[in-house]
Amino acid sequence: MKNISNCRIKFSRFNSPLWRDKALAASALKEMERLAAKAVAKTGRNAALMEVCGSHTMAIAASGMRRLFPKGLKMLSGPGCPVCVTAQGDIDLILELAAKPGVIIATFGDMLKVKGSDGMDLHSLREKGARVSVVYSPLDAVELAKENPGQQVVFAGVGFETTAPVIAGTVMRARAEKIKNFSVIPLFKLVPPALELLLKDPGHNISGFMLPGHVSAIIGLAPYRFVADKYHVPCVVTGFEPLDILTGINMLLRQIISGGPEVEDEYSRAVKAEGNPRALEIMRQVFAVTGARWRSIGLIRKSGLGFTEAFSGFDAVKRFKLSYHAAPEPKGCICGSILLGKALPADCKLFARVCAPSNAVGPCMVSSEGACAAWFKYGG
Repeated sequence: MKNISNCRIKFSRFNSPLWRDKALAASALKEMERLAAKAVAKTGRNAALMEVCGSHTMAIAASGMRRLFPKGLKMLSGPGCPVCVTAQGDIDLILELAAKPGVIIATFGDMLKVKGSDGMDLHSLREKGARVSVVYSPLDAVELAKENPGQQVVFAGVGFETTAPVIAGTVMRARAEKIKNFSVIPLFKLVPPALELLLKDPGHNISGFMLPGHVSAIIGLAPYRFVADKYHVPCVVTGFEPLDILTGINMLLRQIISGGPEVEDEYSRAVKAEGNPRALEIMRQVFAVTGARWRSIGLIRKSGLGFTEAFSGFDAVKRFKLSYHAAPEPKGCICGSILLGKALPADCKLFARVCAPSNAVGPCMVSSEGACAAWFKYGG
C-alpha cells in the first residue's frame, strides 16, 4: 500500500485514515501528471472530466486538490446537484403551495433560499407567516402531519435516485398508517438520461464521467453502460474521500489512454454492480418513470419519477390542482450553463459580486452541493 499506481486499493473501513494519507495522495498526483500528459499526447486535447455529483464538486473544492491538478486535466461540474437542476417553474410551484393557508411545507434546508420568479423564497415566506419546516428525513414530515391533523403537510420531493427510495418508503408508511394530510411534490430526477442529453450535444467536450457514488449505490452499474458502449466515453463510479477522487481520475485517464471506454467501479466498498435491489423495488412500487423539467434544459423524456396509480393520492400537484408555468432564469445567472459543463462559476459576471451565499441569485450558490457555493467557499 505504498502507492496507488494501480488504482485498485480497497480498504475495509469506510472511514479509514488511509483514504486521506498524504503520501498516497502525493503518489496519486504524480501518477496523474504522467497519465494526463499521455492522455493529451494520445488525443491531442486536454482531458475534460465531468464530476456529475455535487458532493464530488464540494469534496474536490474542500480538499484543495483542484489547485494541484496537472496541465492537460480539466474538471467540469455536472447536473448532479438536485436543488440546482430543479426548474424555475417547479420552484414557483413549491412557493405557491407554501403561500396557501392550511399548508405546511416540509423540506430539506437547501431549498430555503432558492428564489422564485418573484424574488421570494421559502425563508422569506416563513418570515411573512407561512408554515415552512426544515426536516432531516421525509419521515419527519409524516410525524409533522400526525402532529398537525388540521393542516396539510407537503414534502418537497427534490432529489435523485438516492433519496427517491427513502421517500417512497415514507409514502408507503403514510398509506399503511392511513395518514390523509400528507403528500409529496414529485420533482425527482434520474441521472442517466441527463448524461445522455449531454452526450447528444455534438459540441460537448466531455472526455469522461466521474459517476456519483450515492446514486450508483442504488441503481448499480448497468444503467451507465450506454455511455461507454454507445458514446464511447469512459466512466468511473467514485467515492468521496480524497484518494477516492484521485484514484477515480487516474482510472479515467487510463481508459482514455487505452482507448477502451468502460464503466468501472472505484467505490466498490459501497457500490455493487446490481445496486440495491430492495431499494429499487420500493421505488418502483411507488413511482413510475416520467418526463421531468430540468433548469435551463427543459423537459427530458424519462428523466423523472411520478406517482404510480396506486399511490397517486399522495401527489400534491394533483391534490392541490397545481399548474406548471415556465419561468425564466434569474437575470444574469448562468447556473444552467455551469450544470451543463459549458461554464465555470468564475465565468459568471454575478459571481462573488452580486451573487454570494448571503444573497444568492441562483441555486448553484444556494445549495450545499452547488458549484458556485463550492467555488465561493473554497476558491476555484
